[in-house]
Amino acid sequence: MKDIKVLWFRQDLRISDNPALYEASKTGNILPIYIYDNKNSKEYDMGSASRCWLYHSLNSLNNALENKLSFYIGEPINILRELINEYQVNQIYWNRCYEPWRINRDKNIKEELRSSNIEINTFNGSLLWEPWETLKDDGTPYRVFTPYYRKGCSKANPPRKPLSKPNTLNLIADNKHSVKLDKLGLLPKISWNKKIMRHWVCGESAAQNRLNDFVNEGLTGYKEGRNFPRKNNVSRLSPHLHFGEISPNQIWYAAKENNDCASNDKDHFMSELGWREFSHSLLYHFPELPYKNLQSKFDLFPWNHDEKKLEAWRHGKTGYPIVDAGMRELWQTGYVHNRIRMVVGSFLVKNLLIDWRYGERWFWDCLIDADLANNSASWQWVAGCGADAAPYFRIFNPITQGNKFDSTGTYTRRYVPELEKLPDKYLFSPWEAPDEVLSTANIELGVNYPQPIVAASDSREMALAAFASIKKENV
Repeated sequence: MKDIKVLWFRQDLRISDNPALYEASKTGNILPIYIYDNKNSKEYDMGSASRCWLYHSLNSLNNALENKLSFYIGEPINILRELINEYQVNQIYWNRCYEPWRINRDKNIKEELRSSNIEINTFNGSLLWEPWETLKDDGTPYRVFTPYYRKGCSKANPPRKPLSKPNTLNLIADNKHSVKLDKLGLLPKISWNKKIMRHWVCGESAAQNRLNDFVNEGLTGYKEGRNFPRKNNVSRLSPHLHFGEISPNQIWYAAKENNDCASNDKDHFMSELGWREFSHSLLYHFPELPYKNLQSKFDLFPWNHDEKKLEAWRHGKTGYPIVDAGMRELWQTGYVHNRIRMVVGSFLVKNLLIDWRYGERWFWDCLIDADLANNSASWQWVAGCGADAAPYFRIFNPITQGNKFDSTGTYTRRYVPELEKLPDKYLFSPWEAPDEVLSTANIELGVNYPQPIVAASDSREMALAAFASIKKENV
């Protein structure tokens, strides 16, 4: 068999609007592959929850490709060399990735293979705009979102229209060197993942269904409704988007072309896609974002690490119901509503004074939509040390946030069922409830629901004092 091209699937696990697949399909035969790279990722290897999603997503893609997707684990350059020699391949296609370790790896692969006269064809299948297309007039990257989105993105070309599925795909499988999907080691030995995956359906078809449901039912009222976790105004597309089961272009134009929705809701949703682009731009231009304060003055911040408090936060036992609900949602579903992500993040870094990097690592392991750019930029935003960050004095009060955004307690009671019978008046501050109210609700603080691990007002003052100390150091 002649004219075989390798199509390397990465974070683009779909057939429609897949630029690399679209171009590769124009002539000849395609050998579609997926490589689980456990050699170059190091500390950025996928977290446990993400690996579970990846397993099901790959299984779905393989079915869509007539079971012709070949799986590998290990060093990509060695695997590609093996395939080139076995099948006389002279062209390789892939869609670009933007994490620093992937960029470095891909650069080395391109240099090595091109020196052997292998044609490498790469495309943008993951972003609306390339990070180098949205720079300021002086050629430097934006560090504030609004000018980035309003100026940087607007002066770049409009996002390309989504591509259709290829009319025909001439696929071949490598039955000699590939391994079975199960051999990638993506699923845990103890099947805790089954509980998480009950909440989700993976794959391209599921992503398209979710987009259609959101555009038709959740986009109207999005601007305000997105703040309330009990409402159906969040898209829940983030894991589909991260793994490339759907493209940002498909989402962008589905929202833009919905004429039944108010423009302010559409614009706000599209700006959230812009936030994703901004995060990727930051990571591209500041590759140390996952572990280094973007604002260097925070290098002097007096973090107060407390392992017991960190464990209480991780497992939703802080004594603050809205925080505990969010952390338990994460543990049970691999996902947290965006408003609640800000609340639990603020609580960790500003009420507990625990370094944001501990939160970033926990989310990395537990989130099914763990994305290095979004995760890093968002934690730095919450901590106040990143680009366009929330001011340090903006500390989310967990009691106020609960009362404002979950006033009926629907969300909180779902994930903190031991408080189910507590009246709304005391739901977000159970320690203020009279003894007879607690007794009637079958709550014994410190026994079946924890006492607060810190006092909200006192910890706020400590955070402000800590912030003042680094301001003084930087004068």
